[in-house]
Amino acid sequence: MKRITRRQFIGKSAAGIGSAVLASHFSADLSAIAPPRPVRYPLGFQVWTIREQVIRDFAGTMKMMAGIGYRSVEMCSPPGYELSGFGPLMKMSAREMKQIVNDNGLLLESTHYTMDELRKHLDERIGFAAGSGQKQMILSSFGLPGNATMSDWMRAADELNRIGEKTKKAGIQTGFHNHHTEFGEIDNVLIYDALLNQFDPELVKMQFQVAVINIGYKAADYFNKYPGRFISAHLADYSILDRKNVALGKGIVDWKEFFASAGKGGLKNIFVEMDQDTFSDSALFIRNLQY
Repeated sequence: MKRITRRQFIGKSAAGIGSAVLASHFSADLSAIAPPRPVRYPLGFQVWTIREQVIRDFAGTMKMMAGIGYRSVEMCSPPGYELSGFGPLMKMSAREMKQIVNDNGLLLESTHYTMDELRKHLDERIGFAAGSGQKQMILSSFGLPGNATMSDWMRAADELNRIGEKTKKAGIQTGFHNHHTEFGEIDNVLIYDALLNQFDPELVKMQFQVAVINIGYKAADYFNKYPGRFISAHLADYSILDRKNVALGKGIVDWKEFFASAGKGGLKNIFVEMDQDTFSDSALFIRNLQY
């Protein structure tokens, strides 16, 4: 057997260790470079911006939206939004609404509710949500006045926590939808951040309104800062040049960043909410997006 000197042994060992470290480094680098992937969330839309069409021809509108690439719909509660024109849809039972939506190739997992109806008719609304297959009941707004104090906001948040406790027992997640109002400050404290601190993370999840990009707030920042606190998002894009909402991909939102952080945020659903003339281009953009 050929003997090697101590110097040769150390040299060979160092080379071997170096190779192993290099291989490990190379492997780690390869694993960090994940191939681009398509958006895996079923693309949804919120009915509010096309409510007149939805109310006039519910089944036809569902069919039209499915035809341009949408796979889910987020409704507005007909009783809660009766004064906004949704009254005619109250004649549909939960089962009928679900059937029409499903027959036209869409899912119905989320609906917006008003605070007043959740306060006064919670059990009935939970029953309707469950009967139509909804997994999320989203509060659209507390309806607080412009001069509400932070204490008013916190009391409303506590009330929604209690509502969330009841929906959770029925297997439905309560959520809270923001508007630009929640990104105002009271005594140098951002209302939205205060709400996140006050909501029970298990009882109330957040639905992020991406449109607040026009005042400088990014969904991705919140998904990363508050992991697991979000259930869904309303998608919108904004053009600084035109000072208006534009189809997804034609504005300032970094959608690759958005979807890269969406899983960390906890998102289950996405819903486009803009003018009708943006729906087709937005669906095409999401369908082709790789991130």
